[in-house]
Amino acid sequence: MIGGMDHLPTTEAAVTALRIIAAEYAREIEVTHDVGADQTSRRSAAGVGVTTDADGSLPHEAFVEFGGLPRVSVRLYPEDDALIEVEGIQCPDVARDDVPAFLRSVFGDLAHVRGRRFPPGYFLIVPLTGDRTHREYMPMINLSPWLSGRAR
Repeated sequence: MIGGMDHLPTTEAAVTALRIIAAEYAREIEVTHDVGADQTSRRSAAGVGVTTDADGSLPHEAFVEFGGLPRVSVRLYPEDDALIEVEGIQCPDVARDDVPAFLRSVFGDLAHVRGRRFPPGYFLIVPLTGDRTHREYMPMINLSPWLSGRAR
């Protein structure tokens, strides 16, 4: 993490961690920030001209795209979670603190695809820190060359 930090308390701290990961893996990174209740994706009911939450805080959301293969994007939400997309496979509800470990697994070739015969299906398996993993169902039609190369 950032200087041994285990917790990413803000969206900006998470973006900083993602910039460090991009540098580690020599990837280009593009970041778009949305600030204010009227700009963030989960605040559509905020009303016209309302920029703060009820408690007076200013919600901050960021969308991050990484260059190269695999194609990876991250949407960091103000509610301490993220939506990560790897080669078109959406992995919702990833805790913000787990995003750096998730990306290191993907960029470090630890993530893999596991198939099963019955019922037929494929899963993207992404090891996280400790003994935890993130497992996401993949429709069989979405196997890109990068994903196909990681099938076990």
